This record gives sequence, structure tokens and C-alpha cells, in this order.
Amino acid sequence: MRAARTFALFALLPLFAACQMFESEPAKPSLAGLTRMQGELTADGGKLLFQPCNDKRNYVVKDTGGTSILQEAAALAGQQGALFADLRGKFTGVASGAQGEVELQQLYRVERSTDACNDPDFKRMILRANGHKPAWALNVAAKGMVLEREGQPPLAVPYVEEQLGDGRFNLMTEANNEHIELWVAPQRCVDSVSGSLQHMSAELRINGKVQRGCAAFGGSRDD
Repeated sequence: MRAARTFALFALLPLFAACQMFESEPAKPSLAGLTRMQGELTADGGKLLFQPCNDKRNYVVKDTGGTSILQEAAALAGQQGALFADLRGKFTGVASGAQGEVELQQLYRVERSTDACNDPDFKRMILRANGHKPAWALNVAAKGMVLEREGQPPLAVPYVEEQLGDGRFNLMTEANNEHIELWVAPQRCVDSVSGSLQHMSAELRINGKVQRGCAAFGGSRDD
């Protein structure tokens, strides 16, 4: 398995042509007191190691939260490209060069990436969502969101967020005589072509027409 780097969130995202598969996600324990990090995943002697971005420390991954990170990493390992993970857990320190441990509780994203640790936009992003057939991508920040659709120019608009309970929410806006909504739910979403995993499913609704996709929180939101 090759090393992995954190996924980059750009203001305008490239478009991909793939479909998604959704899986129900079990109820998650409280994330209070846990640390969120992004970094590289490496296989070593039957163990899965996590190395945070721009850090030389290594942590043995213990999947105490039942996130299936071992299976997700194995599914991606046979494909070319580095592996990246965005996760939250309890990190124990590294002393005298020994490996630390991370008791993993929440997995936000696992995918292939080569330069994500250098992404300048990740910390300010709230959410990224994307889908296919036709391709679309949505980046959300505090000051607004940018929608990119295949064959159309990018659309930057303000939005209103509505909380729906159970971790679900939607974002709404009106632009160019179109009613645009993004509905998000805490449901594992796996891209059937790239194999990448995100921790939420998404539906983009434009004038009532639904397109499905995946979503994950950026660095400025930790729900």
C-alpha cells in the first residue's frame, strides 16, 4: 500500500464521471474530547499506520469506532495513487521514537490523493459535495457556495442552512430563476468508480430535479 496525502478542497472542483453507492451508517458515539486530523495511510507489517500532514510521527490505527477503515484502505490499495484519510480519534503520544496509537472513532474521508496536505482552502471550507451523470460539484464556505455543473459556468451564490435533525441538513438558494437545494444526510457514500469514501450522502435538487452524490465536511466544520 502506498502512502497517502490529505484531500484538497478547491473553490472550483474538477468534474468526474462516476456513480455512488450508499450504505447506512450506525449511530456514532460522542466526538467530544477527540482530535480531528488529516494525513497519510501506510500499511506496515499487517498494521495500518497514520501519519498526520507535515508531521513525522506515526500512529497505529485502532478501529475502536467500527469505521471499517481497514476494508476501505484495502479496497483502494490496489489502485495507483496515494491514500489519504481525514479522521477523528483519541491520539496517544509518541515517545522515544516509538509508534503512537489512534483509537479511531469517526472517518470523514478516505481516497487517493498526492498533494492534499498542501491544500490552502481546506481550513476555510465547510462542505464539499459532488455527483455524476451529469457531473456536478459544490463547495460551501461561510460567505457562500460555488456550484459547478457540466457544460455550465460556475455559479457563486449565498445560501441559507436548515437543520433537520439526526445530523441531516439542507442548503437553499435562489439564482438565475432556479431554486437550488442541497440535502445532506450522515450516510456512508462510496464512489463506485474511484472507490473513495465520504461520510455523508448528498442530493442536489434544482427546480425539483434530483441528482445524487457524496459529501464531506471541510476543516471549518466538525459535526
